[in-house]
Amino acid sequence: MATGVWGAFQRPASARITLKSDGTAHVASATSDIGPRTYTVMTSIAAEYLGLPAEKVKFELGDTKLPAAPVQGGSFTTASVGTAIYESAQNIRRKLLALANKDVASPFKTAKIEEVEMLDGKLQIKDDSSRSINISELMRRNNLSELVDIHEAKPSPEREKYATGAHGAQFVEVKVDPDVGTIHVTRAIEVSACGKIMNPKTSHSQEIGGVVWGIGMALQEATEIDHRYGRIMNPNLQHYHVPVNADILEIETIFVEEDDKIVNPLGVKGMGELGMVGIPAAIANAVFHATGKRIRELPITPDKLL
Repeated sequence: MATGVWGAFQRPASARITLKSDGTAHVASATSDIGPRTYTVMTSIAAEYLGLPAEKVKFELGDTKLPAAPVQGGSFTTASVGTAIYESAQNIRRKLLALANKDVASPFKTAKIEEVEMLDGKLQIKDDSSRSINISELMRRNNLSELVDIHEAKPSPEREKYATGAHGAQFVEVKVDPDVGTIHVTRAIEVSACGKIMNPKTSHSQEIGGVVWGIGMALQEATEIDHRYGRIMNPNLQHYHVPVNADILEIETIFVEEDDKIVNPLGVKGMGELGMVGIPAAIANAVFHATGKRIRELPITPDKLL
């Protein structure tokens, strides 16, 4: 077994929400999607806090003309851009409450902003859904075809008082052929504590990918350099080895959810890199247990065991 730690990072990021009177929303940020399904999770966050079905929210990214966002890396996109979308949705809620309270018969006259929510296309009191108003009707009554909010979210000063991180524990089983030194990871269990899990299905898939990364790092992947000329000798997938289906057997991922609002209002922590951090160390420990040989240089190839 081994353990892994990854920082719960957040970077300044901006988002724009355009809530339309037809009950749809357009959300935009100049972030990118290199594979972790940024489109999906940002749509989900916007839909949840605008009180709309996901199919009525369109999220746009990948254009520098959109509100600024950081590079995608370090496992901080959801915490950074997601927080901007969350806080922008709160601003939209404040604008709607102010519009509603222009009416002398408003059901929200005595309500504080934190007592009001957006749900199913309505602005309503959280614990009394009978005190509500249809958002589309409210906007049309005020001759508004859309409400727009552009917001930049930054890490809170409260974070500076703490060390923030996501944590994991990894358990692996390996089988080593004593004659030829080949290693197979026959079972891997990845347990992660990385805040609120926004989408369990895609998050489990991402953690499985992290385990595969770790197996590749531990057993196969190495950049071979000719130091006489500074030339990389294996710059392609013919000679740079990565795991394939036959290398991957049983993988199980488990999340221990946390409620940590110090890291950011959503309580999310990065999990992309966390899934691989402890896997190579766990494999090295398992190889030591199987063979008695402590290998301290990756990848652990047969020549280092024989």
